[in-house]
Amino acid sequence: MTRLLLVTLSNIGDLVMTTPTLIALHEAFPTAKIDIVGDRRSSDLLIHCPFLGDLFHRDKPAGNRGLLSLIGALRRRRYAAVVDLRTDFLPWLLHAQARSLRWLAGPAGEHAVEQHFAVGARLLSRPTAIPAPCVWTNDESRRHAQSLLQCVPGRRLVIAPGANWAGKCWPLAHYVALANLLQKDFDSLVILGSAADQTAAAILHTQTVLPSIDLAGQTSLLQAVAVLEQCHAFVGNDSGLGHMAAACRVPTLTVFGPGRPARYRPWGARAAIVCAPDAELSALAPAQVAISLQAHLADRAACDH
Repeated sequence: MTRLLLVTLSNIGDLVMTTPTLIALHEAFPTAKIDIVGDRRSSDLLIHCPFLGDLFHRDKPAGNRGLLSLIGALRRRRYAAVVDLRTDFLPWLLHAQARSLRWLAGPAGEHAVEQHFAVGARLLSRPTAIPAPCVWTNDESRRHAQSLLQCVPGRRLVIAPGANWAGKCWPLAHYVALANLLQKDFDSLVILGSAADQTAAAILHTQTVLPSIDLAGQTSLLQAVAVLEQCHAFVGNDSGLGHMAAACRVPTLTVFGPGRPARYRPWGARAAIVCAPDAELSALAPAQVAISLQAHLADRAACDH
């Protein structure tokens, strides 16, 4: 059996932005299994990928010993090709017929998806369009999500008020105002986030008019994907959940203040952004975000028909 190896990235959003490269490799080598080196904080999004071979993790707390253990496990394999989106040294230590690393990549666009894709594109026999990002879940998680969402039927708006850095977070009071401005556009509100977002999520849950369910800190990554699949729009900060929503083909609006949206915005036709004036998030009015979301949903509806 032909095997490829993809060394991907750690953070949730970064991992999602590498999945177009993973999918393109599968399309170019449809009978191959693709082993992946990932990170435990995000790799659950890959475990149900139908063409995944084996999933490897580097044991970071183990330091160099963990790295040497990983290299030893990989050296027991024979790979047709290794694509490394993370390091510039690992492929040279492995048994591979072909290697593609970041410094060998051809010209690419500004976006991280384009730059990752350029690394893998060296192995493609012909030019191809960049596939859409994808994340995978399972039927058990979908059933669990369906049971959770029974209390909030109809058109569901997802709001994710958190991020990995407080400076990326649009003010919580603005999210409350936004949800209330959108009460005629949606039937219910779903609040997603990590355990660190639970305080903000509880406030949002109690202060909005729409019937809502607070799932912050209550779902696994697989369950969060399944929840997103059953919702109708997403609004959130520059965070991994925004990339997951876009990969689930949910119309997505990401609020940017500080950051580099040209490089890190969620990828795809269903993903839009709104940027705060002078990167000052408090200056971005809820009414402007509501208008941006309504316009994005109208554009997507027109395209879908």
